[in-house]
Amino acid sequence: MLQRRFRNGHRDIDLVAERDGMVAFVEVKAKRGGGFADPVESVHWRKQRELARSAAVWIDRHGRPTDSYRFDVIGVLIAGNSVRIKHIENAFQLRSKS
Repeated sequence: MLQRRFRNGHRDIDLVAERDGMVAFVEVKAKRGGGFADPVESVHWRKQRELARSAAVWIDRHGRPTDSYRFDVIGVLIAGNSVRIKHIENAFQLRSKS
């Protein structure tokens, strides 16, 4: 783990982790209750854009030329005494503006 709760103004990245030159910017979403909605689905395009902006700041400050980057999402669903965790590696890709 490189960093927890990297803050950039009002935006933040929950976790920044690295393994073998791959840096993952990780958003963690949790939900209580037995509803059908997956907490991972709440990482919509606006949140993705905010994560990308914060990641760019992190890379400017701490990045190394040899690193690769991706965005992961971890969903935690808590229903009574049951906890389900879903980790999606490379959950989304940023589209460059053309």
